[in-house]
Amino acid sequence: ESNPGLSSRIANHIDFPDYSVDELLQIAKIMLDDQQYQLTPQAEIALGEYIKKRKEKPLFANARSVKNALDRARMRQANRIFDSRGQVLTKKELVNLEAEDILQR
Repeated sequence: ESNPGLSSRIANHIDFPDYSVDELLQIAKIMLDDQQYQLTPQAEIALGEYIKKRKEKPLFANARSVKNALDRARMRQANRIFDSRGQVLTKKELVNLEAEDILQR
């Protein structure tokens, strides 16, 4: 703990359980929809697997960790699109996050 004496100064404690993988996927879809992005079916599977693995690691922060993963995926998608210079891109290609955008490190 960063401040072990803090809990003794607070009379009431509320424990909030972590979101489930399905709940975090729903949160991710809402976040993406707000920014006019969407997951392909393969990307949704990849994100679910990522969340399952990430939940087992220390410092998992529920929706904050999902938001950070989506931010990285959008950056990877932008780089992937940039690398396809010269090609005519459709709206679908611009708004879809692919599994490779989720899985890259």
